[in-house]
Amino acid sequence: MNINEAAIDDAVLALLHLTLHDHYRAWKGFDWDSLNRLYERGLIDNPVNKTKSVVLTDEGLRESERLFKQLFSTGDSTID
Repeated sequence: MNINEAAIDDAVLALLHLTLHDHYRAWKGFDWDSLNRLYERGLIDNPVNKTKSVVLTDEGLRESERLFKQLFSTGDSTID
C-alpha cells in the first residue's frame, strides 16, 4: 500500500490545531516522522525536546487553522 505522507501531514497539522494551548503550543502525541516533516517545512519548531508539546510557527498556526476548517468543519459554525 502506498501512503500519501502529505495527506497524513496535513491531517496531523489540522489535529495539532485542535489541541492548541497557550496560543501556539500543541500536544505532540503524533507520529514522529510526520512531526519531523512538519518541522522541515517550517510549520513547527523542532519537536525533539523534553516537553510534551510542540510550538507552531506563525505559518504553522495559519495553516493548521485552515486545514482544520477544511478537513473537519461542517461550515455552520466558527472556530474560537
